[in-house]
Amino acid sequence: QVQLVESGGGLVQAGGSLRLSCAASGHTYRSYTIGWCRQAPGKEREFVAGITWSGGSTDFADAVKGRFTIPRTKEKNTVYLQMNNLKPEDTAIYYCAADDARGVLVPTIPREYDYWGQGTQVTVSS
Repeated sequence: QVQLVESGGGLVQAGGSLRLSCAASGHTYRSYTIGWCRQAPGKEREFVAGITWSGGSTDFADAVKGRFTIPRTKEKNTVYLQMNNLKPEDTAIYYCAADDARGVLVPTIPREYDYWGQGTQVTVSS
């Protein structure tokens, strides 16, 4: 089993940037596909972005394409979500999740993920 801890959330003005971190511990000798999902008040949890366990493929929700990226780093147990040009509608709790199926594609349905972090709040003011 893997444990996930998110950090980096906060309050930012529209047009600003934040970088979220997802630190994994536990059974990190396995490789997991890592996804980022978010949940705004009164809304269902939705997929935002993800990177496959091999690092060979990423996917992004249409709402964030061109603004969010997953930077490639040499840090083995940490995945980042770089969020640029933030909008008020990006306000939500952002969750990091892990999928151990080792597929070739990033799951885009939140229930396909097996492990979840506690979430980090992102608030974008207008």
